Amino acid sequence: MAPSPAPAPGLPAGHTPATGTPVSAGTARPGELPSVHNALISVALPALAVSAEHGQLTGRGIEGVYLAGRRLLSRCVLRVAGREPLALHGRSAGADRATFLGVLRTVGDIGPDPGLVVERARGADGTERITLRSAAGRTLRLPVEIALGTDLADLWAVAAGRAGPELSASVHGTGLRWTADDGRYVAVTADPPPTDAMAAAGLLRWEVELEPGAARTIELRVRGDRTPRSAGAPAPGSGRPGGQVFSEARAEGDDPRAAELLRTSLEDLRALLQRDPSHPADIHLAAGVPWRCGPITAEALWAARMVLPLGTRLAVTTLRALARLQLGGPSRESGRIPGPLRDAGPYLPPRCTGIEATLAFPAVLAEARRWGLPERDLAELLPAAERCLGWLRAAADANGFVQDPGPAGPWRAETQAHAHRAAVLGADLLDACGRPGGDAWREWAGVLRERFRAEFWLDDRSGGRPAAARVPGGRPWTQLGGWAAHLLDTGLSGGGRYAPGLLDKAGTEQLARLLGTPVLDSGWGLRSLGTKEPGHNPFGHRAGAVRVHETAVAVGGLAAAGYEREAASLLCGVLDAAEAFGHRMPEMYAGEQRTAGSVPVPHPAACRPAAVAAAAGVHLLTTLAGVRPDAPDRTVALHPVRSAPLGAVRLSGLRVAEEPFAVRVSRLGLGMVEEAADGLQLGG
Repeated sequence: MAPSPAPAPGLPAGHTPATGTPVSAGTARPGELPSVHNALISVALPALAVSAEHGQLTGRGIEGVYLAGRRLLSRCVLRVAGREPLALHGRSAGADRATFLGVLRTVGDIGPDPGLVVERARGADGTERITLRSAAGRTLRLPVEIALGTDLADLWAVAAGRAGPELSASVHGTGLRWTADDGRYVAVTADPPPTDAMAAAGLLRWEVELEPGAARTIELRVRGDRTPRSAGAPAPGSGRPGGQVFSEARAEGDDPRAAELLRTSLEDLRALLQRDPSHPADIHLAAGVPWRCGPITAEALWAARMVLPLGTRLAVTTLRALARLQLGGPSRESGRIPGPLRDAGPYLPPRCTGIEATLAFPAVLAEARRWGLPERDLAELLPAAERCLGWLRAAADANGFVQDPGPAGPWRAETQAHAHRAAVLGADLLDACGRPGGDAWREWAGVLRERFRAEFWLDDRSGGRPAAARVPGGRPWTQLGGWAAHLLDTGLSGGGRYAPGLLDKAGTEQLARLLGTPVLDSGWGLRSLGTKEPGHNPFGHRAGAVRVHETAVAVGGLAAAGYEREAASLLCGVLDAAEAFGHRMPEMYAGEQRTAGSVPVPHPAACRPAAVAAAAGVHLLTTLAGVRPDAPDRTVALHPVRSAPLGAVRLSGLRVAEEPFAVRVSRLGLGMVEEAADGLQLGG
């Protein structure tokens, strides 16, 4: 894997922005990242706080408060009467905050009962409220100390174990201030002001008096300067995205986990929103926290596609940001969206995320139109989609196959599925906008289907399987895994129909059967590589781990093709896993076989929250209702999962044709529209 020349904000050095897979970690062992699964991560990008369950920031590992990939605060240790409170409980109280509870026995306490309760609430931006509550029967006079420190290190250096020593502090106003050699600084202020501040020790002190039953709160605020600039000048692209990027959807029904999954998914998506620094009006999703908060990636586009039922604005701003990256000029590469390489597992070379985004662009734009994309946005983005199709025509060989990466790479089945979807949905888009070429692209897609079935389908006694790839020389890569779900993802076409796929009916039926076997269905979701394949590793991120995005794609594709039993099994497995993870889904977790009493095991390098995992929660629940809109024709079709695996469910706050939309699915699998735009007709 080729390392990027400079790490993105929030990305360890020597990692590609697409994956965060280590190339070199300095003093850390190569390929090893600090485990953050048990950490409490509060996110409101570009702000980020990573806390241990005890609540103290000790400076160990990647604990700390970060802004734009730089650690503003590494140490925040509270002591009351010279002792640290006994930690009892720490939890996430939302995507952007965490709370901690501790107690302390005071002088004169009788028996084991503590006389002082210590509550802490820490936000992603480092703002912290510390409340002392007395349960003692007498007045308490307590010295309170907070030891603070920072190294102002970049996240990649912290992760690699190369953070520098703590900086020296100076007293500043009602708190302390630290300044780095490059002029960046961080200041911590306190309310009420401390009784004493000792810069040499990085210490703030208060003398607190508490009457019986009384409480006292100390609030800390952290302010960091992202770049050296003149006083009062705003940082470009600073601030949290405002406005309604997607709707506030709600779920209710027989299974209460559906409501919790949707609520948490939306919280995580909001936390991952970030502005394009050079175009602050454009908003997109970070791929994941804490390792992939850098430039826009293909994952941001896939996530925006899965949340189209919540409105089209996020898709518009994501597409607009990617369009600005398109290569121009007369070269063969004109129209391609550049992107870093991403590891593809133990057998194939890294794949190009830019090719993935280029092929997804016209398909996502076409589907956004079906959901109700405004005409002005369609007109603005159509030229970029045409350039993507132009690149596809130039890059494809005589069979219509696309090599990834570049002309020396293998022909991957997943890439051909993306190319086929781009051609079919791109043809619909061209026709709808009165542009030429639609018929030619349908003919091209037809040739690709024939050649794919001839070259990529491997017959055997069990009914056959698709090859994952063909490498130069014609040799097939035969290992079956979660990648095959993309062969079922054909994309939303007109009239509530799905576009034709690469596989014929028999091939689709066989693939559905394979996806439903325990070889691929772990009971918690779809494995990225089957258990019977050489090199299977339940922790291999492309060699056996469950990837939530692939599982969600499989559920949608299986349900659309009519294979509801297999779809329901995967959907319920992921929902059970989500419950075990507190409904905040990591992007992947171990593909261990589910057994009685077992729980899903986190992958140590997984981002959590992650854009595609959070968006998958939306996709899975809307798949239950089977909403298939065609806003330009003012119709919407319902194809709910008839087996109703979660019982009755109601989804409200969706958006079709830019208006609120609500749908109910009964325990019998019958769908009913409860709210829709005026003039929107229920189709077949």
